[in-house]
Amino acid sequence: MIRLQAARRRSLARIVLASGVVGIAGSLLAGPADKLSPVDAAQLNTYAMPIDLNRGAAGLARCLLELRTRASLLMVTAHPDDEDGGLLAYQARHVGARTALLTLNRGEGGQNAMSTDFYDALGLVRTQELMQADRYYGVQQFWGTVIDYGFSKTREEALHQWGYERVLSDTVRVVRMTRPLVITSVFVGAPTDGHGNHQVAGQIAQEVFNAAGDPTQFPEQIRAGLRPWKPLKVYERVPFFAPTKEKTIYDYATDKYVPIRFRNYADKTWIDQTPSTDVKIPEGSTDPAAGLTFLQAGREGWGYQKSQNGGNTLPPPNLYTAPYHRYASRVSASGAEQSFYDGVDISLTGIATLSTGGDTKFLIEGLKKLSLCVESAAAHFRADNPGGIAPDLASGLKLTRELTEAVKTSKLSEPGKSDIAFELEQKAQQFEVALPLALNLSFLAMVAPDKEPTGPFAAFGGSQSTFTTAIPGQKFGVKTQFLNGGSEQVKVAGVSIEPSDDKLWKIVAETAPSQTMLQSNEELRHKFAVTVPEDATFTRAYFERPSQEQPYYNLTDERFRNLSWAPYPLSAKAHVIFDGAEWDMRQVVQTNTRLEGIGMKQEPLLLAPAISVSLVPASGAVPLSSKKFSFTCRLYSNVKGPAKGVLRLELPRGWQATPADYPFALSRDGDSENASFEITPGSVSLKRYEIRAVADYRGKKYSEGYRLVGYTGLRPYPYYQAATYQATGVDVKTAPDLHVGFVPGTGDDLPAALADLGINAVTLSKSDLEGADLQRFDAIVLGVRAYSVRPELRAAYGRLMDYVKNGGVLLVQYNLQNLDDGNGPYAFSLGSNPAKVVDENSRVKLLDPANAVLNWPNKITVNDFNGWEEERGHGFMEHWDAHYQPLIETNDPDQPPQRGGLLVARFGKGVYVYDALALYRQLPAGVSGAYRLLANLVSIGKNPDHK
Repeated sequence: MIRLQAARRRSLARIVLASGVVGIAGSLLAGPADKLSPVDAAQLNTYAMPIDLNRGAAGLARCLLELRTRASLLMVTAHPDDEDGGLLAYQARHVGARTALLTLNRGEGGQNAMSTDFYDALGLVRTQELMQADRYYGVQQFWGTVIDYGFSKTREEALHQWGYERVLSDTVRVVRMTRPLVITSVFVGAPTDGHGNHQVAGQIAQEVFNAAGDPTQFPEQIRAGLRPWKPLKVYERVPFFAPTKEKTIYDYATDKYVPIRFRNYADKTWIDQTPSTDVKIPEGSTDPAAGLTFLQAGREGWGYQKSQNGGNTLPPPNLYTAPYHRYASRVSASGAEQSFYDGVDISLTGIATLSTGGDTKFLIEGLKKLSLCVESAAAHFRADNPGGIAPDLASGLKLTRELTEAVKTSKLSEPGKSDIAFELEQKAQQFEVALPLALNLSFLAMVAPDKEPTGPFAAFGGSQSTFTTAIPGQKFGVKTQFLNGGSEQVKVAGVSIEPSDDKLWKIVAETAPSQTMLQSNEELRHKFAVTVPEDATFTRAYFERPSQEQPYYNLTDERFRNLSWAPYPLSAKAHVIFDGAEWDMRQVVQTNTRLEGIGMKQEPLLLAPAISVSLVPASGAVPLSSKKFSFTCRLYSNVKGPAKGVLRLELPRGWQATPADYPFALSRDGDSENASFEITPGSVSLKRYEIRAVADYRGKKYSEGYRLVGYTGLRPYPYYQAATYQATGVDVKTAPDLHVGFVPGTGDDLPAALADLGINAVTLSKSDLEGADLQRFDAIVLGVRAYSVRPELRAAYGRLMDYVKNGGVLLVQYNLQNLDDGNGPYAFSLGSNPAKVVDENSRVKLLDPANAVLNWPNKITVNDFNGWEEERGHGFMEHWDAHYQPLIETNDPDQPPQRGGLLVARFGKGVYVYDALALYRQLPAGVSGAYRLLANLVSIGKNPDHK
C-alpha cells in the first residue's frame, strides 16, 4: 500500500514562492524521484494527447531548436485573444525560444458568442480557450489577478480600477519566475491601443523592464525566494493605425483622432511620431516540420477562442511581417535589427555570460561539451529514425545535470550563479521532453471503467466511457499504460499515482510496480485502487471575489498565484531510464466521455462534492404586488449510486415556502432534479432579500453548487456559487395576458427575467420563424447579437416585418455589424465602429419624457438608470431614418451624446424597437430599472396611449 507520509504532506503544503522558479524547469532540484511541488503539479500538461504540431518528428524538431538556444521571451497582454499568436509561434517554433505569455485578466467582461456564461464564469471559459490556443503558440501561460470589468476607454480608468501596484507586482513576479531575455507586448501604453486595459498592458510591459531587476521593488517576493532579474530588451508592436490626419492618430476606444504622442515608460521620454519599426518578425515564413506558416499556426490557436470570435478559419499562406519598436536595451542596439536577440549571445555557451565573478573555466568547458552533444543530435536527426539521436539526448541530459550540480557547489558569485543554474534547469526540462519523442514513448493514466470490454471485438471498441467526477470517500480504479513504440529498449523503474493535495489518500497497486525492461513495441500496464479521503480538495478555481464590483480577485491559495489553475486531483508518474539517463514522465489522470458528433474526449478527473445545489439564475425580481412566486433549485448528484436526502430553504423573516421540506431521491451519478417551491413573501419592499438552499445528505449539509462552464468541444471547468438567491423587490407592472416569443442570441437569458414578471416566453426555432403563426405573440424579442448567430433571421425578414405591420412589437437587442441596413422597417446604420457607453453611471437624459412607451405601465424616469452594472450598452446606432424616435441620450466623458441606444418606430399597426442598452447584464443582477423598462417595451402592443 502506498500512502503519503506526513513529512511529504507537510512539504507539499508549504507555500514556497521559490518553487515558482524551479517549477518552470520541473522538480529537478528535488531529484527525479521526489514528489512535485504544488506549483509544478499545477503546471503539469493536462492534455491526454499532444496536438499534431507537438508530436512525432514535428515535435522533436522543435525540441532540437529549443536545446540549441537560450533565447527567451515574455509577452504581456491584457485579455485572452489580445496576443500576437504569429509572433509567439515564430519565437517558440522557429527561434526555439523559451516563450511565455502573461495575460493580465481572464476576460470576464467580454461578450460570449458560444454560451450563457458571463462575468467570472466567462473568465473560466476564456482561460480554457487560451490554454487551447497556447498549445499552438508553444507558450507557457501566466495570469494576473485583476478583473476585466468591461470596456475601458482610458489607461487612467483602468489603473484606477486595478491599482498600479497590483498590476506591476503581478508582472514583476512573472518576470522573476520566467527570467526572459526579452519583454514584448502588442500594446504601447497609448490611446492607439484603444481599450484602457490594453494601454495598461503596454505601459507595464515597459516599466517591468526596470522594476523586475530592482530588489527594492516588491521585496516580499525576494524574501519568499524569487530573485531580481533584468531583461535585456523590451519591444512593443508598432501601432496598427497609421496617421490619417495631420499629426493625429486614431483611438478606436473613443472614436477620435488624437495627437501623435507616445510615452517611453522604460526611459521616461516622449516620442512625438509613430514609433519606428526596429524589427520585422517574419510571421509569414513557413515551419517546414509543420507545413504551416507561423501566422497560420498562431491563427489556428487564436481560433479556439470562440466565445469572442465565434470560431476562425485558417488564413492562406502569405509573406506577412509584424513590425516591432525597441523601447529599451541593455546591450548595444541601434537602428534596424534582424531579430529581438541582436547583440545577445543566445547560444548554449552564452549561458556563461551570466557569471558575475568566479572561475568559469569548468562552466565554459561543460557548456561546450553540451553544445557539441546537442549539435550532434541536430545533425543526425532523421524523421524516419528519431531514435537514432536518443543516445545524444541522453548524454545531453546527464551532462546538464552534472553541470548543474557543479554550478551549485562552485564558488561562482551571486548574482549570476543562481541564474546559470536556472538556465541549465531549463535545458534539463527540454531534454526530458525531447527524449520520449525520440524514443517514441507514450504514457497514459485513465480512470478504469467499471467493466473492461471483452469478446473478439473488444480491441476495436476504443476507450470505454467512465465517470468524470469523483467525490470524497469514493473508491475507484486507475489504470496506466506505458508503451515503447520506438526501436530502442528502455527501463521503466517504477510507476505511481500521486494526489495533488496534502490529504491522506489511500492508493494501492494491484501488482507492485518494479523495474521492467521494455523492448521495442512492448507495453507495460498497471492498475491502482484509489480511495479518496473525506477531506480531499475539490477541483475549483483558486481565485474568487465577493462581488462583481471588486475589480480584482482574492486568492484562496497563494501557492498558485499567476498560474492557470490549481492542480487536478491525481497524476501518474513513470520513472524512465535510458542509456544511463533518468527522468520522469507524468500524466494527469484522465476520464473518458463520449460527446455526440465529436466522439470520445479525454478530460482530467475532477473532484467535487457529493451533492451540488444550484440556483439558476442566482438573482431576480419580485414585483411588489406579488402574493406568491415560484422558486426552483437544481440538485445534482455525483454519488455513484442512489442518493436520498432533504432540501430546505432558509427564508427572510415572515416568508414561507411550500413545501417546507423537499425530500429528494437521485438515482445515480449525474442524475439531477429540479426542486420547485412556492414562496409566499410576508411583505415585499424595494430592497434585496436572500434565500438560501441547504441539502442534507448522509448527515452532511451542502449549500453550494457548481456547473461546468463552456460549450461542446471546450474542456469544461467547475464554476462554484453559493446556493443563494438574491430577490430584489421591484415596483413593476406589465400589461395583462402578454404572450412573448424569444429568439435566442449569444447568451442573454431574457426568458428568466420575463418569468419574474409573470410572463412565460416561448423560444422560437428556425421552423417557427419560417412558418409558425407569429401574430399570436404580443411581442417578439431577439436576443443579444442574434443576427450574428441566427442566419435564418435574414431569410425571415419579410415575415418579421409583416408581423410588425400587422400589429406586433419586435424588440431587437443590441447587435454589431451583422445587423445592417435592410433588417429594419426603415434605414439605419451602426457605423464601422459601433458606439458603446461603458460608464454604468453615465448621465441619462429622457428625450421625450411624455412618450407613451416611457409612461405605461411603468413611468420610467432617470432614477431607473441608477445601480446599473458594468456598462450602459453596446452597439448604439450611428444614423437612422426619421421614422425612428430616440428616447434616451447618454454618453461617456469626452464622448458625443449618444441617442441611438433606444429607438422606437411605428410600422403599419405595430412597433419596431432597437435597444442597445445592456439589459442582458442588468436583468440577472436584479437591477430594478431594467425590469421596469423591459416591462414597458414588451407591453407596447397593449399600451392604450401608444395605440
